Amino acid sequence: MNVSRNFVLAGTAFLIIGISFGIHMSASGDTTFMPLHAHLNLLGFALSILFALVYRSYDAMGASRLAVIHFWLHVVGAVVLLIMLFLFLGGTIGESGMVPLAPIAEFAILIGVILFLFNAWKNAH
Repeated sequence: MNVSRNFVLAGTAFLIIGISFGIHMSASGDTTFMPLHAHLNLLGFALSILFALVYRSYDAMGASRLAVIHFWLHVVGAVVLLIMLFLFLGGTIGESGMVPLAPIAEFAILIGVILFLFNAWKNAH
C-alpha cells in the first residue's frame, strides 16, 4: 500500500467535498455548515496532504505498518466524524445523537496521530 499516495487521494476527495460545501454556502447565503466546511478542509484535506508529504519524505515511515494503520484510523475516523457533524448541523440528530460514534471517531484520529508521532520517532532519520 502506498500510504503517501492514498493520503493524497483521500485529501483531494475531502477538498472537493469541502469546496462544494463552500460553494453551496456562498450561493445560498446559509452558513449552517461552516464548521463542516472547515473540518473537511483542515482535518480532511490539509492534514491528509501534510501526512502524505511527510510519508513521501521519509521512506521508512511510509513503508511501515504504523503508516497503514495511521491511514485507516485517520480516514475512517474523519469520514465518521464528518458524517456525524453533517447530521448534527443539519438538525437530523441532536448532541446526544453524536454519542458514541463521534467520540470514537475523534479518538481514532487521535490514536492515528500518536502512531504518526511514534513512527516519526522510530523511522524519520
